Amino acid sequence: MDLLPTPDSPHSDNGSSTPQHLVTAAVAAASSSSSSPSLSRYESQKRRDWNTFGQYLKNHRPPLSLARCSGAHVLEFLRYLDQFGKTKVHTQMCPFFGHPNPPAPCPCPLRQAWGSLDALIGRLRAAFEENGGKPEMNPFGARAVRLYLREVREHQSKARGVSYEKKKRKKPQHHPPLPPAAA
Repeated sequence: MDLLPTPDSPHSDNGSSTPQHLVTAAVAAASSSSSSPSLSRYESQKRRDWNTFGQYLKNHRPPLSLARCSGAHVLEFLRYLDQFGKTKVHTQMCPFFGHPNPPAPCPCPLRQAWGSLDALIGRLRAAFEENGGKPEMNPFGARAVRLYLREVREHQSKARGVSYEKKKRKKPQHHPPLPPAAA
């Protein structure tokens, strides 16, 4: 089964070379006028991400089918997306390295934020399986991808002076039973 979007499928793209995430408003406007049931924000974003990755594979030289895609290709895609990032990541030579709110501008590069990449990979993992991929063959779950995300998180944490510790879940309050009311 070919897992790439086809022109007549609901996962199709218009064939433009413009990254899908740059035309989000146009896609949202076009999809709001269609008669299909409206998707949740998560489902819409997952579809856009899937289409963007499919377009990336088509534009890859040489073009790649999803069946031949590996974790290395996913890493290449994530690095490609960095050029559209909006998060300032200071280099070790920058005087603002480790400062969350630098007092002045600096020439450090803009990158995709770790949280955005992590969420993107989660959506693409789900989309891969929803489009017929086998979980054990999912390139978005490859060890190399997990290690890359961990490295990005650690580097950005140090460079930006921001910790990315897991949020602790609140334990449900366990109240002892109330004594029966005296009659």
